[in-house]
Amino acid sequence: MPNPKLPNLPTVSDAFKQANERFPTASVEEVKQTVPVDAASWRELVQQRNAQQKKKIKKMRKQLDVSVELLDIAGVTVRKLTPKVLSPHFANHVYLDVHGGAYVFFGGLSSIEEGLLIASRLGIVVFSVDYSMPPNAPSPAALNDLQAVYLSLLADPEGRRILIGGTSAGAGLVLALVQSLVKKNINLPSAIYTGTPWVDLTQAGDSRQVNEGADRVLVTYEGLLQSAASLYAGDTELSHPSVSPIYGEFFTFPPVFIVSGTRDLFLSDAVRLHRKIRDFNGTSKLEIVEGMSHAEYLIAYETPESYMTYNELRTFFLQHL
Repeated sequence: MPNPKLPNLPTVSDAFKQANERFPTASVEEVKQTVPVDAASWRELVQQRNAQQKKKIKKMRKQLDVSVELLDIAGVTVRKLTPKVLSPHFANHVYLDVHGGAYVFFGGLSSIEEGLLIASRLGIVVFSVDYSMPPNAPSPAALNDLQAVYLSLLADPEGRRILIGGTSAGAGLVLALVQSLVKKNINLPSAIYTGTPWVDLTQAGDSRQVNEGADRVLVTYEGLLQSAASLYAGDTELSHPSVSPIYGEFFTFPPVFIVSGTRDLFLSDAVRLHRKIRDFNGTSKLEIVEGMSHAEYLIAYETPESYMTYNELRTFFLQHL
């Protein structure tokens, strides 16, 4: 049976329903069978997905009027994204963007999707990190790249403070990075954004089962996601905090903004993260969007649900500057 489409509910916008109808969705069984068998087939799938994503990026760059500058920071490829209009509220801050993509997809130009939106909608300069990924570079390569870029931005003579965030795998990497910074007693970012965070690479979490098939984007954890998690972790245990930060500590964490959806396969990750931060006496705000599957605020970025998500993020950041 194909996955159910969004029911005709009055609780979501018409634009969101229309975007949902245009989004191609595979069945649970099809996704479970979509698992590359070796490194060569992984590279082929990555190239295919990245090529599709680049078409969207080219449209967004023109539409949002954000300039893109290719940089090398500490030996890592980074793209500096500068919106046409800069907000005076973020004049002394920059945003470090960590892209999603199951830890294996959306390298190169494809990596700047959410960075473009945040640059445009918040009016802030964004540094989007094109971090190393498997099959060539499993964990901890990505984390090492992020730390190198973060430390370079921290040492910027202009003294701008850092906001940081990402969606899905990007959110997991951000949290693992901040846990590492805390242990090393390094200055932390002002605030953190985690969109539908993938913070547990094991099979744990109620929504992994409850929302299987209801999530139109991820569909199921078995198959591609499970395989990508193992590929990224490499020789590291899936439950190790460096790859699954939910099992780490959240002492002295900056304020964290979390967003998920009622149909998100990773809803449990968001809920558990929110609770874990609060258990460590941290500040966390959890936004659950009606009818939304994994990261659809980013996929369907021209909908009221998407604008609402980034408006809430902007407000949260301004409260914690």
